[in-house]
Amino acid sequence: MPASTPDDKSLTLEVTRESEMLPLASILAMTLQPGDVVALAGDLGAGKTTFARALIRELTGNPTQEAPSPTYTFLQTYDCKRFPIVHADLYRLTDQTELTELGFDDLPEGCVLLVEWPERAPELLPENYWEIAFDVSPEQGSEYRRITITGHGSKSAPLERMIAARRFLEQSGYGEAEREHMMGDASSRSYERLTLNGKRFILMNSPRRPDGPPVKDGKPYSAIAHLAEDIKPFVAISRALHDKGFSTPAIYAADLDEGFIVLEDLGDSPVVTGTPPAPVRACYEAAVHVLIALHKQVLPDLLAVAPHVDYRMPSYDLDAFLIEVELLPDWYLPFRNTEISPEARAEYISLWRDLLVPASEAQETWVLRDFHSPNLIWMPQRRGIACMGILDFQDAMTGPAAYDLASLLQDARGYRD
Repeated sequence: MPASTPDDKSLTLEVTRESEMLPLASILAMTLQPGDVVALAGDLGAGKTTFARALIRELTGNPTQEAPSPTYTFLQTYDCKRFPIVHADLYRLTDQTELTELGFDDLPEGCVLLVEWPERAPELLPENYWEIAFDVSPEQGSEYRRITITGHGSKSAPLERMIAARRFLEQSGYGEAEREHMMGDASSRSYERLTLNGKRFILMNSPRRPDGPPVKDGKPYSAIAHLAEDIKPFVAISRALHDKGFSTPAIYAADLDEGFIVLEDLGDSPVVTGTPPAPVRACYEAAVHVLIALHKQVLPDLLAVAPHVDYRMPSYDLDAFLIEVELLPDWYLPFRNTEISPEARAEYISLWRDLLVPASEAQETWVLRDFHSPNLIWMPQRRGIACMGILDFQDAMTGPAAYDLASLLQDARGYRD
């Protein structure tokens, strides 16, 4: 296999029972991305197939998924929502030219490849891959395993993040929680559902946002649009809304520097239901009342994050509006293979400048910005404005009250009656 480099990160764990490997499989399952390769190294009976089976069951979401060793078939493919999974066992491989005959040149696009005995075909391993090595020690028990996970190349960063998340949970008292992957949003954030002592929580894993390339006046899009760079805005706005009686998730533990939060689990009752999804009128009416209640209040722009740490909410200025307006000619039209002349683009921007004057001059309030169906949870067991759970508000700004109402009612997934 390719040699390790000084930049590769490793995590070593010792388990005394086979069942103790299952949480590790669960954690890795939450980290894997389409196209990842996982090399499973170790002697016969070291636990490679057991671990691969546990990983496949986690990825498919089926705890009874049959996952036999592909020793004789070489390849076994599984479907899951996130990506296809290919489990390969190269123990019987005698010549690397057999790989083409076995179908390795036609693996499903974006699949995660689990490879046992990877040393038999090192060319299958890309520069960036995961390696999990299993070592046995009979003198310490028949089920004892020393397991070392290494992130090679670019996989060292997600491994480092995995280690940091594990450390945060242990230090905050959630180290024994069962962890379940949840579908994330379009950002770099990821989420897990934690279960501890019969109670459920949410782990938000939100690494600091890296700056993108400059797009205007030497600034990246995120800076012009005032997108949150870390979790401080989320913590500040969540606590401020919660203190005013709104149902944002309570914060039970947070690491402001690393970007981890353990949150209250508000449940998963949506405000759109059915096939195809349709809006629930009572939910949308309640959501409008929540906005009315919010906008009736005098709201500060300086919020407390922690002792001696404050966050000032940015203003939804004209530059922030325009950078979003410019997404149409600069991103969407090229995506649709359509060009626009510089003159037409300038006229388009000029028209929007005029149209946005009333909005930029309107009395300011808190604009939660993503106040629409994916970020709203129906909680009828709570009274008044607390009946609507609110998520994903870390990019909030001070701006015109009409913005959130338009987001709610004009969203393609929302209420259009």
